[in-house]
Amino acid sequence: MCKLFIQADPNLWESHTKSMRIDGMVTSVRLENFFWMTLEEIGRRDRMTVIQLIAKLYNESIDAGHDLGNFTSFLRVCCGRYLALQLSGDIPDNTDLPISSLDADSILNAEQAKYH
Repeated sequence: MCKLFIQADPNLWESHTKSMRIDGMVTSVRLENFFWMTLEEIGRRDRMTVIQLIAKLYNESIDAGHDLGNFTSFLRVCCGRYLALQLSGDIPDNTDLPISSLDADSILNAEQAKYH
């Protein structure tokens, strides 16, 4: 079992930092390449760069009243949720279909019903 993880491309878990400007403030985010690639795919679906996607996630999270004390963990969870929602069929594998076109309320309601 572990061979699938241990013998994966080591480039996946190497990390690097990207500097960006969010609302006029310069910040940096350090993530593993696996997560950068996943964020790139998510952004590409809605014709956004990774930086644009991260700024949008940040701003919408702040607007929703979330405490983003560990923003990199939040980004990792976003990637995990994206992949899990693809596996469950809630987000289609067809990357030409924008995330913004999906019925988020229905997906969240179905997910909540499944866990409660």
